[in-house]
Amino acid sequence: MPFITRRRLLGAAAALPLAGPALAAFPEQPVRVIVPWNPGGLADILIRALAPAMGQALGQPVVVENRAGANGAVGTQAVARAPADGHTLILGNAETHAINPLIYPKLAYNPVTEFTPVTAFASGPFALITRPGLGTETLEAFLDLARRQPGRVSFASWGIGSTSHLAMEGLARQARLEMLHVPFTGAAPAATALIAGQVDCMFLNAGPAEAAARDGRPRILGIGATERVPQLPAAPTLKELGLPVEAANWFGLLGPAGLPAPVAARIGAAVAEGLKSAQVQEVFRAQVALPLTQTPAEMEQFLTADRGRRGSVLRDLNIRLE
Repeated sequence: MPFITRRRLLGAAAALPLAGPALAAFPEQPVRVIVPWNPGGLADILIRALAPAMGQALGQPVVVENRAGANGAVGTQAVARAPADGHTLILGNAETHAINPLIYPKLAYNPVTEFTPVTAFASGPFALITRPGLGTETLEAFLDLARRQPGRVSFASWGIGSTSHLAMEGLARQARLEMLHVPFTGAAPAATALIAGQVDCMFLNAGPAEAAARDGRPRILGIGATERVPQLPAAPTLKELGLPVEAANWFGLLGPAGLPAPVAARIGAAVAEGLKSAQVQEVFRAQVALPLTQTPAEMEQFLTADRGRRGSVLRDLNIRLE
């Protein structure tokens, strides 16, 4: 994913026409960010940390509203129908803007034509974590158990077609495993079931996985990142262990189609400014989230590439949901 400096982002914004009425009037009221999932997940935690700093940069409060349902589709559709004035944004990720269009034939929004990319602001690697008492302290031991018991080792996810589901299917495909999928309605109930021993393993955001594994009962076997993360220096990447599985999600802001370019640039500049906050950085570190900034054009290119990557796995799985 391409990175840009704050100076470059602000320079790009300055190059846009600033005299237009859209920018002169923006923001006229609080900016609302719709989070299309339940409270308490990683996306919700990150944007709630970032929102006050964004609001300070914009001169208006940034209000976070949870509107969950259908793997993020309910809240996302609502933003597609909102006025394109910058006062209503969606917190999007791979599920809302890459996966949902491929698994919902009757999806009520078009992620390409009905949204204006603004910026990604974070990425979060996943950790492969196993339940207490499973008896597999290494990835090799886990893979051996799964191969000896095809179809019996269970894994949790936060929904059919979710990033956690696809990450495990990607691992299973590479390692030639047959496993039992147990979908939940969110990351929190899935992690709770794993800690309680009701499911054997899952891909969980690395921050919550690190917190769950502190007592040594659940175990982190590997991280689905390209390199080790500073908060988990002892946890190897899956690539190091011979399975080049990249398991992660990204989080970004998009507006409705037709969002004026100067408004998008101003929001992106507010995000870049907010990411400099010490309080925001501390929350991101605790959640093992990596801060990002992008121009709208860079985000659009990234979304196109991400849809292609996710689509190859989904075609093999042949997932279709109503």
